[in-house]
Amino acid sequence: MTVVYVRRTGMGTQVAARQVLQLAVRNGTSSVYSPLQFGRCHLQPLCTGCRLFCSSSSQSTLQSTQQSHELRPLSRKPATELSLRSLVDMGFTDSQAEHINDAMSKLRGGSAAKHALSTLTALFVLGLNPSSVLKLLEKCPELYTVKESQLQQRIGNLRKLGLVEGSLQRVVSHYPQILTVSVKAIKHVVVFLREKCLFTIQQVTDILRDSPAIVMENMGQLEYKFQYVYFRMGVKQQEMVKSRLFRFPLDEVRCRHCFLERRGLYQTPDKKGQTLILNPKLDSILGVDQDTFVTHVANASTEEYDVFKRLMAREWQEEEQWQGSIEVDSDDDDEDKEEEETRGKSGYRKRRKK
Repeated sequence: MTVVYVRRTGMGTQVAARQVLQLAVRNGTSSVYSPLQFGRCHLQPLCTGCRLFCSSSSQSTLQSTQQSHELRPLSRKPATELSLRSLVDMGFTDSQAEHINDAMSKLRGGSAAKHALSTLTALFVLGLNPSSVLKLLEKCPELYTVKESQLQQRIGNLRKLGLVEGSLQRVVSHYPQILTVSVKAIKHVVVFLREKCLFTIQQVTDILRDSPAIVMENMGQLEYKFQYVYFRMGVKQQEMVKSRLFRFPLDEVRCRHCFLERRGLYQTPDKKGQTLILNPKLDSILGVDQDTFVTHVANASTEEYDVFKRLMAREWQEEEQWQGSIEVDSDDDDEDKEEEETRGKSGYRKRRKK
């Protein structure tokens, strides 16, 4: 009997991992094959095929074996469907395998079972262990439905953007949703950061590594956040990257800045970038928890900041309603102008007919 050994040897690891996982599915879904373990698998058909060159009697043996397989087509599951046994063979525990199987069954349609093998293969090839893969899929079960070609394109695109080995694994583990975003959408964000925000290539890579959720943020909110920090607070790109600005929601950035400003502890720089006071760094404003910010940066009490946040929330809500009413009024004015133009044209036609 032929025995195939799988070893973790550099570039061959990816190919070996893919072959092992595919064989695991076949072994887990068919009684013809013997059990598979990581590191060793027994290939019965391969042995039978090799006997073709030994004797003529082997040919009849192979034909009878193939016929017995054809007589039981309904007993085999589809090659893309993962069984509990095949998941255990991949390295998952029994409870983890059941958890994955339940998660796939809860997803609507058959796309989860269809693409699950390619998803697991891609994650194992990245170097993630079964426990990490399970946690990742719990965070983002949508990965079960991503096609293999899309998954490989997205991983390759992240590598092209500078996420090297180590950084790529950390990003995927921390924010697996990034693999559900199309290459086109990520490129759109990158172009925005490069052309409109004038970040360097390395700074864009650092932003994607430290704040991967930026790829799913609303572009209007993203642009407003950058402009607010750049123009209103006078902070340059290098300090934005260092403080991991894009991890924080816009309301939190505005609230902390305005609280310092109204207490006389922050001042918008003039055209020359100068201020009458020494402004605290953006990292010391955003990179600490709320209690530390209030007591050490703002020199205030928690009660004062809580009241201020409620007042600011009400103020921003009124501003949004006011802006919304202005937009509605402008839309009504445009409709009135269109109606007047239509009436004028129709009256002109009537006069021409007379």
